[in-house]
Amino acid sequence: MRILGIESSCDESAAAVYDDRLGLLSHELFSQVDLHRVYGGVVPELASRDHVRRLLPLVRQALANADTPASGLAAVAYTAGPGLVGALLTGAALGHSLAYALGVPAVPVHHLEGHLLAPLLEDRPPPFPHLALLVSGGHTMLIVVRGLGQYEVLGETRDDAAGEAFDKSAKLLGLPYPGGPELARLAEQGRSGVFAFPRPMLDREGFEFSFSGLKTAVLLAVREREPDAQRRADIARGVQDAIVDTLVTKTARALEATRLPALVVAGGVSANHALREALAGAARLHRAEIYFPRLEFCTDNAAMIAVAGMARLQQGATAADLAIQARAQWPLATLQAPTSMR
Repeated sequence: MRILGIESSCDESAAAVYDDRLGLLSHELFSQVDLHRVYGGVVPELASRDHVRRLLPLVRQALANADTPASGLAAVAYTAGPGLVGALLTGAALGHSLAYALGVPAVPVHHLEGHLLAPLLEDRPPPFPHLALLVSGGHTMLIVVRGLGQYEVLGETRDDAAGEAFDKSAKLLGLPYPGGPELARLAEQGRSGVFAFPRPMLDREGFEFSFSGLKTAVLLAVREREPDAQRRADIARGVQDAIVDTLVTKTARALEATRLPALVVAGGVSANHALREALAGAARLHRAEIYFPRLEFCTDNAAMIAVAGMARLQQGATAADLAIQARAQWPLATLQAPTSMR
């Protein structure tokens, strides 16, 4: 079977074709970074309008590159949430329309499940059960993944996500959008230990996160005096060290508590090299294998939606009717193992 995946939850328009035997056949992506950079962040209405322009040409290109006619598709998967509701609706409307026209099932996919299953695109997929650290601009979560739709959330952020902390700190330092990667690059020039920013909630039991206090500490450091180039780099290094230390400490605590043999790290922040190295070291100490998606599949993409949609399709999950599904809020804990999806 071959499935088309469509992603439009925020500011990436993407399409991909996945085969249940041959794997990923094609994936196309258009980033709206240049469109939103002038505003310093994503403008939802502009994102929605650009998805309208970009998605159908990307679908055509993905099908052509996969040497697959639309009539050769067994289903169409699309991101149904969570995300920006206008952006989600553009992909959902296209996905449902294509599925209806082709007479094939439409498969609504949870965006976070797509991230969690992204490592299945690799030649060495992780085993079940495993521990997952999901870190992105909107989410920071530790999850026990027992199988498709079987997710136990151990802990998540109470306020800002890790990616949000990166981006907001970068904005305070005057770095361009998107700030997270820019801050990581600047941190390479910074000196360790010059700024010892807080590691919130590390002194408490459990697996919850909090990063809002870090943002406040960065604001105070910037306001203390106008930072020169070295001070800006030192602040960036302090921010990255604080976020990485917090994520690694909590993840190590979860590995020790669960004794699971594998750790999956997914989401946009999982592309951060300092975080990857630190988590790899923590996994070795706890004798756990670690699994990352390749860098191009860390951020939002349609390949992960296609592989998640295929997994759901193979277990019988399809849209129950023609109603277009788009949920700005969709807690992962409410997601069920597939029987049918409504």
